[in-house]
Amino acid sequence: MVERWQWSEAYGFSWEGHVFPLGKYALLKDRLLKELAVPQEEIGRPDPLDRETLLLGHTAEYLDRLEAMTAFPEQGWYEFEAPCSREVLDGFYAMAAGTVAAIEAGMARKGFAANLGGGFHHAFPWKGEGFCAINDIVVGLRSAHERLGLGKAVVLDLDVHQGNGTARAFEDDNWAFTCSIHQQNNYPVKQRSDLDIGLEDEAADDIYLEALDQALDVCVAQKPELCLYVAGADPYVEDKLGGLNLSLEGFRERDQKVFNAFLREGVPVVAVLAGGYAEKEEDVVEIHFQMIREGIQIEKEAKASQGDGR
Repeated sequence: MVERWQWSEAYGFSWEGHVFPLGKYALLKDRLLKELAVPQEEIGRPDPLDRETLLLGHTAEYLDRLEAMTAFPEQGWYEFEAPCSREVLDGFYAMAAGTVAAIEAGMARKGFAANLGGGFHHAFPWKGEGFCAINDIVVGLRSAHERLGLGKAVVLDLDVHQGNGTARAFEDDNWAFTCSIHQQNNYPVKQRSDLDIGLEDEAADDIYLEALDQALDVCVAQKPELCLYVAGADPYVEDKLGGLNLSLEGFRERDQKVFNAFLREGVPVVAVLAGGYAEKEEDVVEIHFQMIREGIQIEKEAKASQGDGR
């Protein structure tokens, strides 16, 4: 069975001076080992994806363009607002592989699994955007749909920015239901998800969680076989690129609602981390860490109530 947690050293590539906190991936992995007593052998290193798998999410022309960029990384700023060196592109490939593997693990164990990276939802099939070169969400779900027989899937995107690339990629796929709760007056140019809830600036815990309740009712009604949870940390009140005011307690309640809605119905949840740009990197790591912790606990309770001791 594929390990339920996926991580690779390749996730921590170098973007000198960039706002994206790439150190969070290793810090989160270390906290799982030390504070949740996750055995080292339960953290898988995803195998590299072949080109055929990457083509499930992107055009051949775009993949070729990314490869060509690695010889001139400074040109990457014009593709997805970040340089595309060999190290960077290999990091994106690794995170896509991690999401593919995490989805396989979640389906196999009928519970909670996570890529300790991923969530690059602004990449379109034919272009990159918003720090996102490879859309691991699309690659991962399409791989599971075509190769593992995954039926209906819900993408629940709770990053502060709408998952525009994901929404566009799945717009004609009736097996994938896309839902996004985001700050309306913020990046990016919006695409049409199956369900979009755009929140006003400075929306805090009460408004956010009320919107989430409404969204979960619709998502659960789809009767999905899997929820891909884009668990962004950037709705945080102290985020530099977001304008919502979710507290740490609000994030905990957010995660509890998501896991309770799906895991207690026997629907696997696979989480990816997406964005998070707080002034303090440790706040971003804490938001991701408590998401993993809540998922582990609620899965345990759900399986106990279902008579499944795995």
